[in-house]
Amino acid sequence: MVAPTDREKNRFSARAKRYASVGSKVGGVAARMAGARLLGKPQDRAANAIGLAAALGGLKGPIMKVAQLLATIPDALPAEYATELTKLQSQAPPMGWAFVKRRMSAELGVAWENKFNSFEHHPAAAASLGQVHRARALDGSELACKLQYPDMQSAVEADVRQLKLLFAIRKRFDPALDTTEIVKEIAARLREELDYRREARHVALYRNMLKGKDAIRVPEVWPELSTGRLLTMDWMTGRKLLDHKNDPLATRNRLATAMFTAWWFPFSRFGVIHGDPHLGNYTVFDNAKGKPAGINLLDYGCIRIFPPSFVNGVVDLYRGFLHGDDDLVVHAYEVWGFKRLNRELIEALNIWARFIYGPLLDDRVRSIADGVKPSQYGRKEAFQVHQALKKRGPVTVPREFVFMDRAAIGLGAVFLHLAAELNFYRLFNEAIEKFSVEQVTARQTAALADVGLKPSAA
Repeated sequence: MVAPTDREKNRFSARAKRYASVGSKVGGVAARMAGARLLGKPQDRAANAIGLAAALGGLKGPIMKVAQLLATIPDALPAEYATELTKLQSQAPPMGWAFVKRRMSAELGVAWENKFNSFEHHPAAAASLGQVHRARALDGSELACKLQYPDMQSAVEADVRQLKLLFAIRKRFDPALDTTEIVKEIAARLREELDYRREARHVALYRNMLKGKDAIRVPEVWPELSTGRLLTMDWMTGRKLLDHKNDPLATRNRLATAMFTAWWFPFSRFGVIHGDPHLGNYTVFDNAKGKPAGINLLDYGCIRIFPPSFVNGVVDLYRGFLHGDDDLVVHAYEVWGFKRLNRELIEALNIWARFIYGPLLDDRVRSIADGVKPSQYGRKEAFQVHQALKKRGPVTVPREFVFMDRAAIGLGAVFLHLAAELNFYRLFNEAIEKFSVEQVTARQTAALADVGLKPSAA
């Protein structure tokens, strides 16, 4: 057995200290909650939520993605906790040039700099799992080089354990939701995000699926400059989406339509979604006249491939609501994987489903919130779901629901920020026109085989 180096020992020590500290802080929140419950005192959930957010906020790692994800799932966390966790920033402090040189040497060899015309020392962006450096290829092409931080596999496994602890605390004091499948799903997707070769295949998949969609641009991967921990793609020039929130309505609608297509078209035709429609994952490119023309898709780590039967359940649920077919609604929930359905549970599920589907059922031009203040959008429905589930008892959330819901909420947030006014009904019905499970199965099988991916096992 090879003895660890001093650097490895230091990394392990720092990592152990990091998680011991967080575990202690999270445990402190749990102890306060337990003490108040034992003594019959009212829970100061706002203070507990702030304490929990403070404990997690120091991590700047994968757990940040988890925390922000949980804030979008109704009843996964109390409202006070969701509010605090949405404030957490996923932006991590960048690693220095010494790390960059070590990582690049390990991935491309000691003469790695000879493979580039130039490579910027300071990262252009830094996030939870890695950082991006701008570079120039030998032929002059502009590149984006995404480098994974060190020890991320250990960090992800440790953060999954922290997630289990968070859910154990929640279950102890408010057991309305069984989060077992949520943990499995989040862990699986986080582990996939560590594999940059898989992400490269995701990029190729999206290039194929969105071919011919001129308002959406997907970069191309440079395989000779990519490995399992280094992903090199075309540099996509563009401005932040929020830079256009005060643009004319026609421009904002054009960008929102491109976002809608980028998300719903791959899902309805191929059973694939981008599970993290975060504002930082998109930029806006201009046409030849310097006017905003469409969106660049920048990040492909969190891609969810669904069984075609699940896609069919999504369409059936929509059509069940649209035509008042209660039997079809129940069938859709069964396809999704909800167990022990009864009238009370179905009514609770319908509250949230009608909220998500609402704009798609309304055949008129409207904003996504339709008069509701953005700060209150979805709050009433989430509260109603929580109250209903408390009466119903533990409900297990199916795995597939997790990122489907996350993506829908994230996409809705983009529409809110842009204050777009569209006929979402017509856009959605165009996306599912001539839908059939057989066609989705055939398209998905061919598209995945073309880039070396397999259908999802769960």
